[in-house]
Formats: sequence, structure tokens, C-alpha cells
Amino acid sequence: MNDSRSKNMMISPGLLPTESLLDSLVLITNEIGSIEKLPLVHKSNVSSMIRRIKLLSSLFEEIQESETQLPPSSILCFTELLSVITRVKVLIQECKDGSSLWSLMQLDSISSQFYVLVKEMGRALDILPLNLLNVTFDIKEQIELLNKQAKRGELFIDAKEFQRREMILEVMSNNNVQNKKNSNNKGFIDFVKVEEIMSSIGLRNLSDYVDEISKLEVEAQNQAGTGGLIVVSNLNNLISIVSYSKSMIFRNEEKNDGECKPCKSLSMFLYNKIHDNDYDDSSSSSTKSMILSTVNIPDEFRCPISLDLMKDPVIVSSGHTYDRISIAEWINSGHHTCPKSGQRLIHTALIPNYALKSLVHQWCYENNVTLNDSISNVNNNKRNKKNEHAAIDHISANKAATDAVKMTAEFLVGKLATGSTDIQRQSAYEIRILAKTGMDNRRIIAEVGAIPFLVTLLASKDSRIQEHVVTALFNLSIYDNNKILIMAAGAVENIVKVLESGKTMEARENAAAAIYSLSMVDDCKVQIGGSTNAIPALIGLLKEGTQIGKRDAATALFNLAVYNPNKISIVKSGGVSLLVELLMDDKAGITDDSLAVLAVLLGCSQGLEEIKNSRGLVPLLIDLLRFGSVKGKENSITLLLGLCKEEGELVARKLLANPRSIPSLQSLAADGSLRARRKADALLRLLNRCCSQPHHSL
Repeated sequence: MNDSRSKNMMISPGLLPTESLLDSLVLITNEIGSIEKLPLVHKSNVSSMIRRIKLLSSLFEEIQESETQLPPSSILCFTELLSVITRVKVLIQECKDGSSLWSLMQLDSISSQFYVLVKEMGRALDILPLNLLNVTFDIKEQIELLNKQAKRGELFIDAKEFQRREMILEVMSNNNVQNKKNSNNKGFIDFVKVEEIMSSIGLRNLSDYVDEISKLEVEAQNQAGTGGLIVVSNLNNLISIVSYSKSMIFRNEEKNDGECKPCKSLSMFLYNKIHDNDYDDSSSSSTKSMILSTVNIPDEFRCPISLDLMKDPVIVSSGHTYDRISIAEWINSGHHTCPKSGQRLIHTALIPNYALKSLVHQWCYENNVTLNDSISNVNNNKRNKKNEHAAIDHISANKAATDAVKMTAEFLVGKLATGSTDIQRQSAYEIRILAKTGMDNRRIIAEVGAIPFLVTLLASKDSRIQEHVVTALFNLSIYDNNKILIMAAGAVENIVKVLESGKTMEARENAAAAIYSLSMVDDCKVQIGGSTNAIPALIGLLKEGTQIGKRDAATALFNLAVYNPNKISIVKSGGVSLLVELLMDDKAGITDDSLAVLAVLLGCSQGLEEIKNSRGLVPLLIDLLRFGSVKGKENSITLLLGLCKEEGELVARKLLANPRSIPSLQSLAADGSLRARRKADALLRLLNRCCSQPHHSL
């Protein structure tokens, strides 16, 4: 190794090449120091932290300019500081980009995070050998002062922010009884006070409120997956308050925006129902009148299922709010998903949305409506008798639509059972189209007994019948209850035969899509994996299919691989080598899907062994850390982390020998997704430990 190479790749006990470490420290401290627009919530903590980082930036820049070799004892300190500063950057970014209101609610928690980071910064500076560094006296003095301040630092919570938080909490827990005691108080919420609080945290115009609602909804979705009932409830309460405050404070501006999106969606839904079932013009016209008659009820007060005013709003585990009666009926009828998002419910607890309930009460009070009124009664206070008839017409239209679908499905199933080949082909096509949209359609088709006949026709010698039938089964399987019915009808072996040797490529690919859909149920994973030819057939399509077919096969394999015994079957069927090959093939276009399956297969010893023996995989994964998608980067780090844990120094040295690996990992540790940051940090620490041990020859 020549001298210049030795200098550039000098490995310290703290892992990173010295120049890379300094470059990273200078880069990240300058990024933080250049932040100009500070968040209005936690502003004091953020500005104080930025000031500390700027002092450290001066230290790192001076050391970098001096071009002198760092003493080994300083490397550990700088490595720890890089970790702390990276977390500082993430925390500041979250304060800037996240919901201001939720940040205010998390006042204690976020302030504590700043406090912990300051303390960790002080502990790292304790081991910094300032006297051995080639820096000016002023810099040394500043760093010593910074260290003392960090040691003396105390938890800081801004008094004004604390007061604002308490005012919001008061609004959230507002008691109707207390309001009723004051006869002069016409409403339950003082919107002047609310607007004042919102303005203080940066919500000053209509777009600010819209952005804030979006950020709160994203946070609610993120929190919903953890099952934290109280957190999800609080977030939904905040969404309700901000949404209704927006509609009250900016009511004049919103009137100019035209019809709201939920009403447009409802209009389109009803129009399609009417159009598809050839209703007469008078029915269509009266239904549209019904829609217009309900616009006055704020959309945030409507149940997404019934579209009626919510009397008892509750939150499900997905974070969405429904009227208690409607969602209870949905769950009791055997559904295990959120009607609005399709997300599987991790529990069926119904959490009261007290804030929204209070707002509904307030709206009813201001509009002279009682909660016992139905939607038609609410509209009767606002409209004339014509609109009441429109609501009745709407109910009749919905019933007529359901009856029409049921009658059509019964007719088509009869033709499937007794018709000629031509008639069966046409009937299978009609069922395929009917099942393509609408959960109600899928439910009704299954209820009239279509599934057993469709499963039988999978073996048809007519290529078009086979294609229509397997696609219809895939469409039907989107409705969760139908998955069980399809499996109970013995469909697996027939679908696998189509997947393996279907008469058209489209039939094979849609068979793979059907297996993917069915395998979302845990019991189905076991049954499908138990089929002798299912996994080999998916591997075959992964090799021979179009880009869409390869993706369908890969996603089906990913689902099946969640069940451990299926991992071994995929490995034994040659899945690993093929997935690595597809990973290297840009034309295949399924890099992310291949990475996802490989990352899951890492969980079994056979899969790990095959992946470990794949030639050229590590350099490719390093490149994907830089150029891959978000998911691609996450799975690339997962694979590298697993290989490092298994082979230790061997893979560590391969990573360090590649000049792009450490900067890529540092970049992800600073700017990647939450999962990527966590794994990148773990991989850097693992490499750190490997490189601090004595090297062994290969």
C-alpha cells in the first residue's frame, strides 16, 4: 500500500477514515448552522442547539484546514459527536417539517430529547484531548465553555409554549356541562382563543390549516400501526379541532372553493351506480338533489360509511373516525379492515373521539339541530319538502342498485353452470368486470355462489375462459371474507396449475396476483406453501414472465416468505440465485421487489448461506445505497447488516475497501428514512467494532 493510499484510508480505532470523519462533521454542522427559518414551536431549544453546533463547526473546520494527523484519542470523541449531531439534525428537521400542534402537545418529550442530546454532547467533549489538537486558543476556549455549559445544562421548557399547550388541552377536554352553566355562551369553543393559539404556532391562513391537518393525519397513520390508543385518540381530537376551526375561521374563503372533494366522490359514486343500472332520469335527478341538500353539514362531521351526521364518533385502530353504530355493524358482520383505508385492524377497540363529539354538539346547537334528528330531519330544518323526498329516493336507488347487482350475478352464475363454452366465456368475462369495482359487488357475487363454479372452470381448455375466471377470482379475493371462501372451495391447486402452465401469460400472471392476494391471510400462507408446486411455479414466472408478471411473482413470494417454512422452499427452488440475477438486470425492473424478498430470506440459515455465496452482491448493494429507492436503500442496508453479522471482518473490509460505502451509510444515517437511519447507524457501529479488533488474514 503506497503512502498516499495509507493516509487516505488510515483506519482509526473509531472505524472511519480520518478525512471522511472530518468531512462528515464539517458537512453536517454547516448544514445545521445554515438553517434560517426556525420552527415556531421549540424555537428556543432549536436556536440554542444550532448555536452549539456552530461552535463545533469552527473546531472541525480549523482541524480540517490544518491538515495535521489527529491523535487516536480524538477519533472516538469525533465519532460519538457525529452520532449525536446526526440525531440533532433529525430532531430539528422533525420540529420543522412535522405538525406544529402535535409538536406543541409533545412539549415535554421533545424538550427532553434536546436535553439528552446536550448531555451526550458534553460527555463526548469530556474525552476530547484539546491540548493535542492544532487549533487556536480562541477555539479551545470556546469548546471548553461549550463543554461546561453542556454539563450545567438543564431541561428547558418554554413558559409561553407550556401555556399554549395547556390552553389547547383545555379546549380538547372542554365539558359541555360547564358551558351550559353560562347562558351567555352560545358555543362550546371560543374560536377567537383558538385562532390566537394557532397563529402563535404559525397557522395564519387557510393553506396553513390545510397543511397542518395533512401533517396530523400522517402522524395519526404512523401512530395507528403501534396500537397506541391514547396517542391515536389525541391526534384525532386535534384533527377534529383544527378541521372545524378552519371551516369556522375561513368559512367565507372556503365557500368560494366550490364543491368539496368528499361530495364530489359521493356524486361520482352515485352517478356510477345509476349509470351502471340504467335508472331513469327522474331517479338520477332526485338523487343529485339529495346530494346538494346535504352540503351544509361539514364533511368532517359525516360518517364515511353512512355519510350521516355522526352522533357518537369513535376511532378505530387505523386512526380513522366513524359513527359508532356504523362501524360496529361493519365489524360485527365479519370485516377486519378499515372501510376507508383498507388497512387491517390490529384490534377492534372503538376509542371515543371526544373532541369531535363536542364539535358536533356545538354545530348542532348553533344550527338548531338535535342529535336525534336523522339527516333528512336536519335538512328539513334547512330545506323544503322536496329535498326530503330526494333522500327517500336516494335510499330506494341504493336498494335498487344492490338488487340489480344480485339479480345480474345470479343470472351469470346460472350461465356458468349450464351454458355452452361461448356462453361460459361471456359470463366469466361479465363476472370479471362486475367484480373489478366495489366491495359490495364482490360480496354479492360470492353470496350467490359464484366461487365454486369459477374454481371448477379454472381447468377449462378454453384459454379465454381460463383467463377470465382466474382474473375474476383475483378481483373477488380483494374482499377479505371471499379469501376464506376461495380457499375453502379448493382453489389453490387449480390456481397453481394455471400459474404453472396457463394457456396465456396474462392468465399465469393473474394467477400469481391471486396467490399474492390470498396469501395476505396467515392461514392461507401455510396452505399455499404446502402445495408442492406453488413456490416452484412462482419461481418459474419470476424467470419467464413480463415485468408485471415478475413483480406479481416477487410480491407473492414475499408474502409467502413471512411464514418460515416457506423461506426454505423458496431457497431450495433456486429463488436466491434468480433474485440476485434479477437484481443485477436493469431491464427486469423489479429491483425493489427482489431486494425485499432477499431481505426476508435472510431470516433462515439456508437463505443466509445462499445470499452469502452470491458473487458480486456486496458492491451492488453499496451502489444501491446511493442510487436505490427509499425501500431499496432500506433493504440493501438490511442485507449488508445481516452479512456483516454473519461474516464479520470479511464483509466489513469489503465495505471499507469501497470508497463509496462509508459516505453512503453516513448520508443515510443523517437523511434516510427512519428505518434506514436506524439500520445505517447499527451497521456503522458494527463496522466500528469489527475494525477496532485485530485484523486477521483472509
